[in-house]
Parts: sequence; structure tokens; C-alpha cells
Amino acid sequence: MQLLRFLRRTPCAVLLIAQLLGVLLYPFMEGSSTGRATFSVFGIVVLGLAVVAVRQTPFLNWVATLLAGPSVVLLAIQAVTDSDALLPWSSATEALLYFYTAGAMIAYMLEDHVVTTDELFAIGAVFTLMAWAFAYVYVVIQALEPGSFIAAINTEQDRTWMELLFLSFTTLSSTGLSDVVPVRPHARSISMVEQVTGLLYVAMIVSRLVGLKILRQQRRAP
Repeated sequence: MQLLRFLRRTPCAVLLIAQLLGVLLYPFMEGSSTGRATFSVFGIVVLGLAVVAVRQTPFLNWVATLLAGPSVVLLAIQAVTDSDALLPWSSATEALLYFYTAGAMIAYMLEDHVVTTDELFAIGAVFTLMAWAFAYVYVVIQALEPGSFIAAINTEQDRTWMELLFLSFTTLSSTGLSDVVPVRPHARSISMVEQVTGLLYVAMIVSRLVGLKILRQQRRAP
């Protein structure tokens, strides 16, 4: 019961756990029709968690619901038909929702000067949301301009979702560990925007919350 109450009070924690779980499960979902259908169903679940998380923020929840609607429909069709034709469209709508949710959580973290437990989880949730959002943008770019991304192996093939998500995480965190490289102009421009976004997020948002947390602890100290 305590766990359920904790999860109910911290929707950002639930969203973060679901996304990290997705990172571990996605490799099992690639390469088969059943796996791709499961991937679509899992995507619908994460979309629902993102909409719930927006309720805690100053942003409008109906906007998140409106953005999630087309994504749910497209993912449901993909789960039933096992067709990749709608993938760029569903990726575009999911990217919009994830960017909106990330912005809502940032506003949520900045609206007061007391750092709550849910806001601490929101730090990680915003990072994963942005990584997911940019990865979906990469999916759209690859569909519009094939060959935008190459890798050390299978250079002629389109990059898989896991490869693009890996690229997004390494770009956003500025670790530069990915063997997937953007080679076309549009792909490179979005990659540069993601690098700047990651740096600004750590410098402006995370550092502020950490500073507030330390200041609060210092005031409590005797």
C-alpha cells in the first residue's frame, strides 16, 4: 500500500521507471512482428503516463491529451497491422507530446522554491523524455531523407529504433559514445540542437534544483 501511495504521489517517478524499463526491453522487441506489436502497446502505455504526469504541472492537460490522441490511434493500427508505413507519422506525434511534457515538467520544477520528491524524479524524467523525443525526430528525418545516419556496421541499412535512441542519449548527455553518426545536413542540425539542449538543461535547470536542495538542507542544519 505504501508503494502504491508513493507512485500515486509521484507520477514523474512512474514515468521515469517506465522509460528506463523500456530501454531494457526494447532490444527484445526488435526483429519480430510480435515484438513490434508489443513495442506499439508499450508506447501507448508510456503516452498515458506522460499525460498523467502533465496533470501535476502548470501546463494544460487537455493539450497533452489532444497530442496523445493521434499517437495512440497510429500505434494501435501499427500493433494490429504490423506495418511500418505509419511509423514516421506516429513518431512525429509522439515527439510533439514528449517535448510538450518535458516543457511542462520543467515549468513544474521552476514554479516554486521547495524541491519535492516528485520534482527530483522529474529531473530524470525530463531527460529521458527529451531523449525519446529527439529519437523520434531522428526516425522522421530518416524516413524523409534515407541515409541520414550511418553506423560502423550495416552502413547501407536504415538505423533501428534502438540505434537512434542510443544516438539520442549519447548526444543529449554529450558523452559522444555512439557509433551511429548523422551525416546529412538536417540530421546534423537536429543533433546540434540536441547537444545544446542537453547542456542548457544541466546548466540551468538541474543546477538550480540541486542548489535549492542544498540551501534547504543548510537552513535545516542546527
